[in-house]
Amino acid sequence: MDASATPSPDQPARNPGGAARYAHLARYARPALIAGVAVAVVCLVLLVIIFLLDSFNSTVYSVGGEDINDATDEARQIRELYSGARIGGVVFLVASALTAAGAAVVLVRQRKNSPKSDDDGGEDVGFDALTGR
Repeated sequence: MDASATPSPDQPARNPGGAARYAHLARYARPALIAGVAVAVVCLVLLVIIFLLDSFNSTVYSVGGEDINDATDEARQIRELYSGARIGGVVFLVASALTAAGAAVVLVRQRKNSPKSDDDGGEDVGFDALTGR
């Protein structure tokens, strides 16, 4: 029998499959989830503000009897005014949503393999026991 095939008592067995692959990622999963959600919310707010500003500019432009869909240079400039911020907001929104989703998957997979350690031994602790009365 090969000595490397059986783990010694002081060396834990390695499980290359399953959630053991995610053990080192679990340390960074919670901050990545928080950051991903925060960036996604900021991007959504940014995109709503851009939509409102774009609508306002279109409305102000059309008050003078012009149409925002005209082929004039001024109408084209107004339509493309926030295009860079809109594209950047969508790209960051997708990236942060993917980051948050990936972190959530890692946390869920790691939760199934975490050791079950209850400080209270599994019993329900009441208010009196918590306050020491």
